[in-house]
Amino acid sequence: MSETENIQAAQIPQTIDTLVHDLKNIGIQQGMTLIVHSSLSSIGWVCGGAQTVVEALMKVLTPAGTLVMPTHSAILSDPKDWGNPPVPEAWWQTIREQMPAYDPHLTPTFLMGKIVDCFRSHTDTIRSSHPRNSFAAWGKHAHLITANHSLAFSMGENSPLARLYDLDAYVLLLGVDFDSNTSFHLAEYRQAKPPVIEESAPIIAHGKRVWKTYQDIETAEETFAELGKQYTQKYSVKQDQVGQAPSYLFSQRQAVDFALQSLQGK
Repeated sequence: MSETENIQAAQIPQTIDTLVHDLKNIGIQQGMTLIVHSSLSSIGWVCGGAQTVVEALMKVLTPAGTLVMPTHSAILSDPKDWGNPPVPEAWWQTIREQMPAYDPHLTPTFLMGKIVDCFRSHTDTIRSSHPRNSFAAWGKHAHLITANHSLAFSMGENSPLARLYDLDAYVLLLGVDFDSNTSFHLAEYRQAKPPVIEESAPIIAHGKRVWKTYQDIETAEETFAELGKQYTQKYSVKQDQVGQAPSYLFSQRQAVDFALQSLQGK
């Protein structure tokens, strides 16, 4: 949606005050640990754009809480697997040799949205070390959540998603649906025998850039929308609008446990 279309479709301008009201109304509280997936355009016309949304979330949570967002960089991967868009095979080796290594301060996100990009650049935000599936965090548990993010099995037991599970965090889907719910990946990793694959990315190891191959699992995001539909039918999920964005707030631990049971056919 263009800026003009966004203005024309807006009922009122969204501000920090209106968003704080709506975030509290859906159930977000001071001190909560919260992972957010978001779409800025779905909120309506926001005075101040992505910065306003980030500041509203921080204002409600306060530094006693913790704000987390996925800051994934899918482009830091083997070009032979790229499909959005693909590149010529003749380029593959050049990309492997020349792609800059992951840097938590510099590496941009890929198709994660304006709110995530704004949050990633905040002075007090910490970003985890994974080249492809990093997470950024702010607040009380930021260090705990982002520390020791393993290269292998990037959204499993040694990942920010598992630390969020330990902290009994909440998930806010802000203008997006359950197909954006990254936490469902943790359930995939917790299956008895998830399908293991090889991934690779440029990283800094012992002070030098290297192209590193690591193990991960084959994920199935295409199943998440249906998992979310089933989850909302079984459990009480808070649903309301934040700005003009239809949104969901729910327990991450409960959703992961439900998804695991569903994936295992229980």
